[in-house]
Parts: sequence; C-alpha cells; structure tokens
Amino acid sequence: MGTEDRGMATGRDAFFKKLASLRCAGQTLHFRVSQDLFSSHQVDFGTSFLLRTLVPSEHAPFRKVLDLGCGYGPIGLALKKVFGESFVHMVDRDALAVEYSRQNAELNGLSDVEVYGSLGYDDVRTEDFDLIACNIPGKAGEPVISHLLQDAADYLRPGGMVAVVVVTPLQATVEQVLTGTPGIDIVFRGTRSGHAVFHYRFTDNRSRANRPRISALDRGVYDRTRETFSYQGLEYPMQTALGLPEFDSRSYHTELLLEGIRELRNQSARRVVVFNPSQGHVPVVLSRLLKPDRIVLVDRDLLSLRYSRNNLALNGYPAERVTLSHQAGITLEDGEQADIIAGALRENEGTEALALTVRQATDHLSPDGVFLLSAGSTAITRVEGAIRARNRLRIQGRKRWKGNSLLVARYK
Repeated sequence: MGTEDRGMATGRDAFFKKLASLRCAGQTLHFRVSQDLFSSHQVDFGTSFLLRTLVPSEHAPFRKVLDLGCGYGPIGLALKKVFGESFVHMVDRDALAVEYSRQNAELNGLSDVEVYGSLGYDDVRTEDFDLIACNIPGKAGEPVISHLLQDAADYLRPGGMVAVVVVTPLQATVEQVLTGTPGIDIVFRGTRSGHAVFHYRFTDNRSRANRPRISALDRGVYDRTRETFSYQGLEYPMQTALGLPEFDSRSYHTELLLEGIRELRNQSARRVVVFNPSQGHVPVVLSRLLKPDRIVLVDRDLLSLRYSRNNLALNGYPAERVTLSHQAGITLEDGEQADIIAGALRENEGTEALALTVRQATDHLSPDGVFLLSAGSTAITRVEGAIRARNRLRIQGRKRWKGNSLLVARYK
C-alpha cells in the first residue's frame, strides 16, 4: 500500500449531503458538503467573518496561501477565487475533508490548488507562504492552539501574515498566546457574533528560521496521558492523545470488538485490517493476542492513525509491519485481502456511507476471512442487510450490549 493519503477511491456520493454556496468579494462559490464535516448546513459565520477581513482592496494580493484545517474548502478556495494568481495549499487531518476540498476546487474551476492530508503543519510540503489562514477548531486544547499559532513562523516568508478565527470562548487563550510570544506583532483584532479574528506577523524570522524543525507529533503536542490498560489479564501501555476518545477507558464498541477478537485464537491472522482505531486499543490487543504478520490501519483521521501506530510500537509490534491508510471508507491497493477486518463504524457518516464501508470491507476479505463490526444496534441492523445483499459473507453471530452490537461475519 505504502501511502497514508489515499482519499476515497470509490463511492464519493455515499458521503454527500448537499450543495452550499458562499459570496465573497462579489464572487460566488459552490461547495459539495458531507454531513459528517464541520458546518455541513452552510458555510459557518466564523469563516465568512475571516474572509471579510482578508479581501478588502488594501490587502496586497496573496501569491502563496496555506489553508490550515481546510474542511471542505471555503477559506482556501475563496481566497484563490479572489486572488486569482495565487497558489493555494489546503490541508486537513481528515481524509474526507481533503477529498471534498479536491472536489470543490474542481467544481469551482480552480487550478493551482494543492490539497492533501496533514496533521497540523507536520506534513505541509513547502514554506514561504504569504498568508496562513485557519479557522481554529472550537475543541482544540491549549497545546494544540499554541502549536497552530506559534509554529506558523516556520512556514511564512519574511513579512508574511497569519489570519485566524476562533469562537469567543477561545479568544482569551489565543490573545494570551499571541501577546505572550516574543516576536509576534498583532496587526488586526476584530470580534463579531461569537467569533474573534486575529491577524499577526512575526518580527524575528531570522532566529526562527535557524531553529531545528521537529514535528508537533514528536514534540508531544497532542499527548494527553500515559496509561496502562488491561484486558482479560493482558496489560498494555498506551500514550493517549488529545482530541481522540478512549483516553481513560474503552468504549462499548471497542469492548465488543475485543471480545470478538479474543474468540479468534484459531483464526489465520497473516494480514489484518483495523479501521477507525481511535487511540489504538483494538490493534494493540489484537497484535498481542493473535500476533499477525502485518497490520493495516485505516482511518480518516491522521491523529488516530499515528497514535495507533505509535502505540503498536510501544507494545513491541515492529513498525515496518504497520501500514497506514488515510482515507474515508476501506479501499486497499491492488485488491489486497485480509484474514481479519475489524472496526467500529462512524455512525455520523450516514446510512449510505456505512453501507459503502461494509461493501468495501467485504471485497477485501480473504477466503475464510472474518469481519468484525461494532456500532450502535440500530446501525448494525441497517448494515446487516448490506452484508446479506453481497452474498459473499454469512452472518456467524451478533452480540448486543447496552444498546450496541457486534456483528461477526465469515467469508462463504
């Protein structure tokens, strides 16, 4: 497989919700939107407010722009539409957001736009931007906010500008970071209807350019706690991450998956796929119990993928035998097959997207392979029909626990 950023190879429409539109500086843009992306009803007010502060005529054209955390693309694509000569990089840690930004660049007839996955700045492919723009997530913790605000210095050209918008509850945190960081000059502040916008520049570019570049992941920016968990007498350490669930206990979905894995001790496990692994409990326990030759981790979220990989290494599983696939859905390269495919559904994606995930998993299951699927009981009932319709798997069993279910299916 050999790549993290695959996007959706098939089934794009399964995630589609509606078209949204945006007027910016006399230009109209249209956006394909998925229901499981931020601001899926319409372009949010914070984004519109940020754009209004960037497109007045007194601003010089921005020739190289980074849209950090692009979502489905309104900031970066609007700036490209207004500043037509600009080259725009758009990044997001969510593969579904990356895919929809690509679609929306095409929908609006915009070229010189590069869209790809990145965890914060860690995977940004170039530097010397004239402008870095970001709608900072409302749930971002202070370490992540500091990273987004301060590390922009490493990617700006001398004299370049950063423009961010935040919800009002984060305004004081942003103000504190910006005013407390030497070499930052705030050139604009604005507030309106629950949001605050800041424009700022760095005045010490030379000293910053000479400092060593270490990724936020390696610096522990996302680290939450180091915990030891136990399952059926098995103890395993985990480095948990901010912004991911299951940092102090496992979910019902994960508990059901672990129970299903524990019953597979006689199952061949040369290659296994774990999708939506969160902090990595399922792949770690699976690696310890079944000792597979290879583990493929599949998730939309780069943070989940990288912490799961790191937690596998923390528990002694060789890093060279782990493959990360950053995508929505489950599409393995070159028709690869797996002896076990296990994961919890993202129920907010909607019924069609869940059914697509099930169909894709079915296509990649090896003869005599096992498919373990957990979710709320209602979602499992809905996708069970998709499994039966494929006529390639037989339902081996279903376990229910506190409104959740585990479905076990085998290749016919």
